[in-house]
Amino acid sequence: MTTLADTLSLLGERWALLVVREVSLGLRRFDELRDATGAPRTVLSDRLHRLVAAGVLATREYRVPGSRARLEYTLTDAGLELLPVLAALTEWGERHLESGAVPDVSYRHGGCGGHVGIRLVCDCGTEVAPGQRLLAQVNR
Repeated sequence: MTTLADTLSLLGERWALLVVREVSLGLRRFDELRDATGAPRTVLSDRLHRLVAAGVLATREYRVPGSRARLEYTLTDAGLELLPVLAALTEWGERHLESGAVPDVSYRHGGCGGHVGIRLVCDCGTEVAPGQRLLAQVNR
């Protein structure tokens, strides 16, 4: 059984979701990710290894002429499924942190360019409003 604690042990670390976000924005190589996130080399290396081992990222080799082979990173299907989480966290931050601050990333629909918002929707199709009571089923 996977718990929220298990998920947070992978994704709740300081740099993990930032790495996922940067890869989703098209950065693929270690130095690009280090520059974009500001993560220390050893920490970034650890996060990348953990995200690959968990199936969030995949690697493929590339070679710059005259250099050794290196790895670049891509999102797996599991990694792509984290994009709504990133959008939800960004949306929450826009509402509750630093009023008036411009977000560093804005999630937009590729078809029309409109803002992508996050909503909870029940299997029956009913939208669950923020603050509306949710029932949590504990499976222990």
